[in-house]
Amino acid sequence: MRKSNLRSLQILSALAFLYLLFLCLLGFPFLSPSSGGAGGGGATAGGGRGGGSMSSREDLDGKLSPVRPNRFLKSSPSPSAPRLRSSWLSGLRFAEFEPVNPDSSELHRAAKAAWSAGAALFSDLRNPAPPPPKRKANGTAKAEACPQLIVLSGADLARRRNVTVIPCGLTLGSHLTVVARPLPAHPGLDPRTTEGGEEPVMVSQFMMELQGLKTVDGEDPPRILHFNPRIRGDWSNRSVIEQNTCYRMQWGSPQRCEGWRSRADEETVDGLVKCEKWIRDDDNRSEESKTAWWLNRLIGRTKKVSFDWPYPFVEDKLFVLTLSAGLEGYHVNVDGRHVTSFPYRTGFVLEDATGFSLNGDLEVVSIFAASLPTSHPSYAPQKNLEMSAQWQAPPLPEGPVELFIGILSAGNHFAERMAVRKSWMSTIRKSSSLVARFFVALHGRKEVNIELKKEAKFFGDIVVVPYMDSYDLVVLKTIAICEYGLRIVSAKYVMKCDDDTFVRIDSVMEEVKKVPSERSLYVGNMNYYHKPLRTGKWAVTHEEWPEEDYPPYANGPGYVVSSDIAHFVLSEFEKHTLRLFKMEDVSMGMWVEQFNSTKHVEYIHSVKFCQFGCVDDYYTAHYQSPRQMLCMWDKLQQGRPQCCNMR
Repeated sequence: MRKSNLRSLQILSALAFLYLLFLCLLGFPFLSPSSGGAGGGGATAGGGRGGGSMSSREDLDGKLSPVRPNRFLKSSPSPSAPRLRSSWLSGLRFAEFEPVNPDSSELHRAAKAAWSAGAALFSDLRNPAPPPPKRKANGTAKAEACPQLIVLSGADLARRRNVTVIPCGLTLGSHLTVVARPLPAHPGLDPRTTEGGEEPVMVSQFMMELQGLKTVDGEDPPRILHFNPRIRGDWSNRSVIEQNTCYRMQWGSPQRCEGWRSRADEETVDGLVKCEKWIRDDDNRSEESKTAWWLNRLIGRTKKVSFDWPYPFVEDKLFVLTLSAGLEGYHVNVDGRHVTSFPYRTGFVLEDATGFSLNGDLEVVSIFAASLPTSHPSYAPQKNLEMSAQWQAPPLPEGPVELFIGILSAGNHFAERMAVRKSWMSTIRKSSSLVARFFVALHGRKEVNIELKKEAKFFGDIVVVPYMDSYDLVVLKTIAICEYGLRIVSAKYVMKCDDDTFVRIDSVMEEVKKVPSERSLYVGNMNYYHKPLRTGKWAVTHEEWPEEDYPPYANGPGYVVSSDIAHFVLSEFEKHTLRLFKMEDVSMGMWVEQFNSTKHVEYIHSVKFCQFGCVDDYYTAHYQSPRQMLCMWDKLQQGRPQCCNMR
């Protein structure tokens, strides 16, 4: 009897063991985090099915915002099928993408380099190194990271190869003072100072520059301000001062001061003229004709007394130059007199001016920089971010949405994103048919990416496209917007705008609904028969764009496409047949034109999608500062869609 009971117990134990083993084998795939990796489901860069798996606790922690339940898990991945993944990371993948059009190969090489650099940055972001041990405050502690004052002698500057670092850039009211002496002229063949560049001429000139940090190895930093006095003149044979900007070896339009005061009808900078007058050799020092002089005497009009000043720089003579940052631009004073003002140019901000250089025929005595920011805005987002639950994004809707808005942003634009959340994005949070997300690439500074991750975790409205950010590669964010709008939220319409764009959602939707829902549409401020600029900041080479005209395209600050166009863009990208161009709005126009060849597209044009600034009763307003965003939102709440002119 006992043997029979023991036998039965052994059989039951074996059955229980087999049952538990069966449950483990059956349940493990559903418990594994590999069903929707942080990389966005589907094939990874290597193309394997399991490439999207989460392999670390950090990956599990990466699920920073609610993910919409995937109702299409049984279907194969397609451009229109949502994929379960961490919604803070874009599912766009650029690896293995080879250019189809040889004209775009340079852009593809830049994109691959940026994607590789972004992979390293993202790895650091997922697995941050432990912070260095804090030093004791015993007098040997490291100097303040953001000094308010910098003083250098000429010898100090020479040891630094004529470049000094301004760790946290400039801010409103910052100023740099240079005490120096121009060197005597010497024979030179500078093509900017000789018309043909063949005969040597006497040259005396120097260059003062505000520079940005390098973002990619082997690339020159952008010249945010290039100030170039040519004492012996240039091809004009007159002393001049030329100012400009340069990004990726592409110079903008120069601002030349040649001794004539700026015209009365020309725009000013903080109320100051761009160019002051100085005495010229060919100037008779009289701004009125003899006839006018006699007429004025006859009617008894008193002559206005004016002071004429010489050219501000003289060889072998000491000068004191002060460069100050105003609301609208940079101002240069020499020996206490205003000489020139240079307006800020789009794309360059004060905080980016982290380098100051002096080169040329100049003996520097000292440099004095004051009123510098004590903390970099990129490192101190807490000054701009309001960590309140009322600004957090709600969970994604269960069903398809009417409109998805992708907002292009830069990693360190904490203030801009916060202003959008507190203004027009409030409309999005109250609707179940609207979704908006910021699309941000990785920043060159690790500190910025760390703060960006914290921001994404708290607000849940940021999608990171994992490449090193670059203006020429903004087009990748646009494709990522299409991918998210189709696969994550199944949007009927997809809108793209910038983080300095104010959007009137109701007005945009009214424009969209003018077209029957079954038709394809492209809505925005359309440009027709625009030609590529071959010089200046927005210059495009013949290799980049060989055609004489651009296709019809909507200006980038705000436009809408129907989901079938977004589907076409994403499908062509994943088939490696999508032509890329560095200007993302022109790229979208090119893709829509290609789509239009097979299915008719309704082009809807309205100047109320403002390209420059704002007009009353706008649909979108561009170049709006955070203060303007909040001001416009207050007015809109009162039923007044009006502009705010303060910065």
